[in-house]
Amino acid sequence: MSATLCAFILTFSTLCGSRVVSGVLSQPRNVRLTSYNMNLVLRWDPPEGAASGLVYTTEYSSPRSGSVKACVNISHCECDITALTKFISQYGTYLGQVRAQLGAEISDWAKSDLITLDKYTTIGSPNVSLLSNGASIEVSIKDPAFTLSTLRNVYHYATYNITYWKDGQEGKVQSLSGVKQNRVVLSDLEVWTKYCIQVQIYTLRSASPSEASTPVCESTTIREEVPWVAALVTFVILAVVVTLVVVAVVYRKNISHFLCPKDALPQHFKEYLLAPPNSSNYIAMWNSQPPKEIYDPVSIIADDSTVDEGRPLKAAGPSCSKQPDVTSGET
Repeated sequence: MSATLCAFILTFSTLCGSRVVSGVLSQPRNVRLTSYNMNLVLRWDPPEGAASGLVYTTEYSSPRSGSVKACVNISHCECDITALTKFISQYGTYLGQVRAQLGAEISDWAKSDLITLDKYTTIGSPNVSLLSNGASIEVSIKDPAFTLSTLRNVYHYATYNITYWKDGQEGKVQSLSGVKQNRVVLSDLEVWTKYCIQVQIYTLRSASPSEASTPVCESTTIREEVPWVAALVTFVILAVVVTLVVVAVVYRKNISHFLCPKDALPQHFKEYLLAPPNSSNYIAMWNSQPPKEIYDPVSIIADDSTVDEGRPLKAAGPSCSKQPDVTSGET
């Protein structure tokens, strides 16, 4: 009889899934506080064999604030605490807890481990860009964006580990460690060669380095380029444009008055300038008739007679020349 009763109880508890013999829901499983780039997120797994319709309520606590409600009556197994409050400190220590509810039945609280944000947050990968300049490559590094503050404010001592290799030769890597600047020039490179570069961030307080950046590749050349020339030309053009704009703004009234004068000439000036001239000389010149020109006809007659030196010319007249008689005869 007792064996039959035990079998019945075991079968009933299995069919009820997340319900236990006492009538209380099972706790959520695998509860954990996680942090990525200084956020604070509570995650968990549903109770084993959980029925549909479960909702969850979460809380977080710290030694200073005590327990504080976070997400209430949510159906998914995640609660972003940093999205709900502004009172999370990047140096604080926190604990999260969650319970399940199905109708009137409520489970016990399931708690996470304690975490300290600046020590246990996962730092994302930095953003890396490359600029080839002759036989060298300039590496520019941008820190990942944090939910709380910035990387340099949280970690006062943060360095970069730069790893680079020839494309296709991942087994032969070179590295620079302890780099503090976010711009580094790799100069010990071969010309006309493609290099791939990857960067990680190291801090003294974080338990592990950041995620590695995606490898970025760039080729070297042989001719030294001068990128500062373009920057200088751009600066000069911008300076000229800014100067013209400032002059136009400061002297806009004078320019406006010069282009569109508002002062009109006095009326007597207008009348004087528009009135016809009354000078006697001008009137005499205007009313005078053009003088009559007197001229005599002149004829020029050519003469074949010669002029003896010292003798006056004779009046031209008709002249006849005698022609000798010509008698034709027979020979």
